[in-house]
Amino acid sequence: MDYLRARIRALPSAVLYLVIGGATSLLALFAVVGLFVAFALCLVGVGIPVLPDAVRAVRPLLGFERARASAELGETIAEVYRPFTGSVRQRVATVFEDPANRRDITWLCLHAATGLTIAGLAVGLPLSAVNQMLIPLYWQAVPEGAVQTFGFVVNSWGTALASLAIAIPVAALALQVPAAAHWQARAARWLLAPTPDVALAHRVAELTATRAAALDAHGAELRRIERDLHDGAQARMAAVIMQLGLAEQLHDRDPAAARDLMRKAQDTATDALAELRDVLRSVYPPVLSDRGLSSAVAALAARSPIPCTVAAHTIGRWPAAVEAAAYFVVAEALTNATKHSGAANLAVTIDGTAHLLTVEISDDGVGGAHETEGGGLAGIRRRAEALDGRMSLTSPPGGPTVLRVELPSGL
Repeated sequence: MDYLRARIRALPSAVLYLVIGGATSLLALFAVVGLFVAFALCLVGVGIPVLPDAVRAVRPLLGFERARASAELGETIAEVYRPFTGSVRQRVATVFEDPANRRDITWLCLHAATGLTIAGLAVGLPLSAVNQMLIPLYWQAVPEGAVQTFGFVVNSWGTALASLAIAIPVAALALQVPAAAHWQARAARWLLAPTPDVALAHRVAELTATRAAALDAHGAELRRIERDLHDGAQARMAAVIMQLGLAEQLHDRDPAAARDLMRKAQDTATDALAELRDVLRSVYPPVLSDRGLSSAVAALAARSPIPCTVAAHTIGRWPAAVEAAAYFVVAEALTNATKHSGAANLAVTIDGTAHLLTVEISDDGVGGAHETEGGGLAGIRRRAEALDGRMSLTSPPGGPTVLRVELPSGL
């Protein structure tokens, strides 16, 4: 009974999935015809320049099917293509050499041939099963001979009961519609997902890029620390040495002036110590190791000029690099919001599992935030990608702005 109830609950969404698949199968049919024409024109040389554009033109449909199959299966289907670059000859060669294009065309042909038929069955079988069960209730109320089902006319109670018996296998077939939707999604994953070697190469390229970005960010951070030390604490310590040297020279001749210089040297040393503490906090805030991420973010929120609430749904601790990245993401996001958002309220949400730490910062400001090279959002993205994480930004004009960062914790 549990199985039956589960299938009945899954039936509406499965029918909708397959009906949409029927619509996309018509688009796939047009795409197949268009590609066939483009390939045919290539035989006379006319279609060669437009062939890469024709292949690229069908990719939105394929991306839509990947998204549908991902939602149905509960897993992400990556989209990996070789870029069309270089001369016309090189772009045409990419069309034939990229295995993703061949798999796409295979899926288009298969979906164009089967999608509409499966969609018709997905709608027809449940309706037919319901009709078969209702025939004994209404066959007498309609003109004689008007009710025909599976090749015979219902004109007696015997044929009406026969139609009721037929409803059982029809209903059993209708309950297989969710399985058909699942298999259609699996077929899309099988053909539209990148092959293991392509996925591995893409992953290696992605990690190489994030590693290079992490090294660049690390180098920039070292240069910033060096600049802060050179222009701040180091300069102040040099001033302390000079002031103490002058005080020593004036000690016998002008004790009062010597004492003034010593007081100035003490003040300068105090400022240098404060700047050293600021530099250390920018490397790894002590509050993180002392009180944990939630308390450290709460301290940031308390210092924000815009009222900020913090909701932390976390248990335990994460690796120091992950906590530091999350802390600086929040710090940079709050700074950006203070400068540009015009918001009246900010909210920080921290959520974590054993494998993923999620930080979300939202504001009710003017919206329209976008990532620019060298800006704060670009720095947040680099910091996240350095740990193999992801950043997403939603900021329509008029707001609200939502910044979400996901950091894998299994380092």
